[in-house]
Amino acid sequence: MAHAVKTCLWFDHQAEEAARFYVSLLPGSQIGAIIRLSEAGPSDDGKVLLVEFTLAGTPYQALNGGPMFPPSEYASISVATEDQAETDRLWTALTADGGAESMCGWLKDKFDVSWQIVPRVLPAMLSSPDRAAAGRAMAAMMTMKRIDIAALEMAFAG
Repeated sequence: MAHAVKTCLWFDHQAEEAARFYVSLLPGSQIGAIIRLSEAGPSDDGKVLLVEFTLAGTPYQALNGGPMFPPSEYASISVATEDQAETDRLWTALTADGGAESMCGWLKDKFDVSWQIVPRVLPAMLSSPDRAAAGRAMAAMMTMKRIDIAALEMAFAG
């Protein structure tokens, strides 16, 4: 069944490259339709206009719309990771080749798209009924770029 709602990411000319990179990172991801255009309209051998893809089952579109709207932190792709190994693998892949680390689990990839790589344990800690422990976890997270689960657990435990 086709999804009625999809997130569209705007690129200058790297839509297909970005989509292929993104689907290589997460299980359950795949490229869907690729719409190409020539000067005469839709074409099998023209330039890529739009790529439909899914990331872990969530639908996206990558549009080659031109340079007028660069990516910003206003929107990001958030990935809940299971453990430190998955957190590290995604962080390393997304910050490689021109990506950039930011704070608190945020980064920009080589296409300048913002991501949040968040171990599932972090929201659980922050929503704990033990507000002092939650506060210690929050304070620890605020000092991190890539989230360090062991350091969070130590802070949470006090």
